[in-house]
Amino acid sequence: MVRIATWNVNSVGARLPRLNEWLELAEPDVLCLQEIKCANDAFPGERAEELGYEIAAHGEGRWNGVAILSRVGLDDVTRHFPGQPAYAPPPDEDDPALIGEPPKVEARAVGATCGGLRIWCVYVPNGRTLDSPHYPYKLEWLAALRDALEPEVNANERFVVTGDFNIIPTDDDVWDASKFVGATHVTEPERKALAALRDLGLTDVIPRGMKYPTPYTYWDYRAGMFHKNEGMRIDLVYASKAVASGVKDAYVDRDARKGTGPSDHAPVVVDVDL
Repeated sequence: MVRIATWNVNSVGARLPRLNEWLELAEPDVLCLQEIKCANDAFPGERAEELGYEIAAHGEGRWNGVAILSRVGLDDVTRHFPGQPAYAPPPDEDDPALIGEPPKVEARAVGATCGGLRIWCVYVPNGRTLDSPHYPYKLEWLAALRDALEPEVNANERFVVTGDFNIIPTDDDVWDASKFVGATHVTEPERKALAALRDLGLTDVIPRGMKYPTPYTYWDYRAGMFHKNEGMRIDLVYASKAVASGVKDAYVDRDARKGTGPSDHAPVVVDVDL
């Protein structure tokens, strides 16, 4: 049995005590992290290494960043995927911090082979708003991801791509779809991009939701949305047939979203008999 997990920690530095505690409690064999918000050489992995994990971090400092932690082997590490587009801020960029910056391939994807399982950890661009330059960039990024993963899916019987996709797959995956009319995360092009990934032969491994039947993975910090269960499912696990057919359990660890100073995401945990 192999336990695979994915978790947007929203800064590994800010969440380090909780991350280390969770590693000991949940004991994942492979953990994919998003939004680590640190440089590669600044990843605070001492305790994880003591617990037997190898670490492949891919970060850039204050923003973005992904990592794979594995205690079943960590080989063939790939940072960025082939053809990953750079974000080129336009003159009317809506983020003042990016105005005048050159095009940049952001730290949003890392792949590795872990004990015979090929796995990619991704942090898909948010898209912000439909009139933002970040939205077409998101769609371009997703199309490039699909093209890059196609040969990997064909070459690896045991394959998973997981992470924070920043897309709500269906209206049933959000507490109130009417709140998102005219917004990103629910548009037809975004959902078609997810469908294109599935069309490679991948299955959406839908977890159980623990306290509620809704398997939400993200709740905004505002207005008590977690306690009201006003959430969405945007942290996804897409698995090849050989992996999906061996899934014995999948759940959202809602307890990791509780308490003081949590991430706004909860981990998704998948137990697979390979």
